[in-house]
Amino acid sequence: MASDTALHIADSHVGERCIVLLHGYLESMTVWDEFAYLLTPHARVITLDLPGHGISLVTGEVHTMEYLADTVADALDALGVERCTLVGHSMGGYVALAFAERHADKLAGLVLLHATPNSDTEEKAADRQREIDAIVAGRKELLVRKAAARRFAEQNRKRFADEIEDCIEIALLCEDEGIVAILRGMGERPDRNEMLSKLNVPQLFIFGRNDDYISTERAEAVVTRHPQAEVAWLEQSGHMGFIEEAQLCAETIINFAR
Repeated sequence: MASDTALHIADSHVGERCIVLLHGYLESMTVWDEFAYLLTPHARVITLDLPGHGISLVTGEVHTMEYLADTVADALDALGVERCTLVGHSMGGYVALAFAERHADKLAGLVLLHATPNSDTEEKAADRQREIDAIVAGRKELLVRKAAARRFAEQNRKRFADEIEDCIEIALLCEDEGIVAILRGMGERPDRNEMLSKLNVPQLFIFGRNDDYISTERAEAVVTRHPQAEVAWLEQSGHMGFIEEAQLCAETIINFAR
């Protein structure tokens, strides 16, 4: 377990239900700041910096999704949270899946927000290695700027220019060693489709129709494979639906958590 890992955590403290938000790659808990306000009237909301991102510690050369999941579980124990609706955005979804595999008794519900239970394809694995090489070579800012814009639907990039800049600033604060450790951990993660199919916990997929990372075709294949899960489509979103269509995304999660 990961009980000795220092974490940066925010907790609204109030609410019958608890919703835990796990950020994605090159993000931190601050990416949820505006979105969390939409949820707090309806539930206790907890956000945290996953180890290797934000200001939480880097603890090794590889941060596996299992290690991150155990860190989240330990944090919830320390906060006295017995069960929660766990929302994982992108990489946070990979952590949420590992959490579901290892700590299902702590889940009231599982939400994969722009994330799938698939493992990396060979092409994606090669992309991750290129990103590691870029970080090691000192090209983090170039990598971050390109990734930040790509996360938003093309038609939304001008309207969310300030938010894209915020995402860039958040990413640049992440330590190089933490980014590399996270990339290696994502590359090592297994396929969790079978686990998800057998998981006796309410499940929700939220996908964006204009997601440049998860195509509609890929998302629909996941939906077809998992009829046990609810699904919501954000028609005007790319990979950042909790920013691009914040109100609809929040309402979807709140209704699911109820």
